[in-house]
Amino acid sequence: MKLYRTPFSRSYWRDAAAELKDLRKLVFAALMIAACLILNKFKIPLGENLSLSVTFLARALCATVCGPVVAIVFGAAEDTLGFFIGGSNGPYFPGYMITTITGCVVYALFFYRQRITWWRIILAKLLTNIQNVLLGSLWSAMLYSKGYLYYMTTSAWKNALYLVPQILLLALVLAAVLPVIHRLQWAPHQLEGKKIPWK
Repeated sequence: MKLYRTPFSRSYWRDAAAELKDLRKLVFAALMIAACLILNKFKIPLGENLSLSVTFLARALCATVCGPVVAIVFGAAEDTLGFFIGGSNGPYFPGYMITTITGCVVYALFFYRQRITWWRIILAKLLTNIQNVLLGSLWSAMLYSKGYLYYMTTSAWKNALYLVPQILLLALVLAAVLPVIHRLQWAPHQLEGKKIPWK
């Protein structure tokens, strides 16, 4: 399997689209949806429509293995099933699905068929947290009584506080799981040795 320096090539997107025809990748995506549903049960509520969860790990793994095209389908399915099976207290709102899809695509653009580095991990997590703050605050302001700035401030503090632990946890999971995925021939060799390089 070929590694790419950037996602800005025709062959990158051709390979990403071909993952929709790979039964193994679709089964892996389904397993990651199940993992998200299970991990979501252990989220810690922090306030009105605000919680701490580690479902981002399963999303990042799916995006890394399956690519941005499957990540779009995965994000839509995971968010919808998470709402209806997970027993959410709030109303169903498709805006949250957009947030999930966007986050999955960001992970894919940084990790799919690319060498894993600390800079990629840091930037991917930083960007997903920023879009969680901006989009999540917009959806909350549309659905609930308080204004956009209230939700943005609350969400920004949470996302800033947990950014470093999330980066470390994501790096730990990728370092542990990617060698196994490579041995199964589901992804190319994306790590240099046992350590994640800076660049």
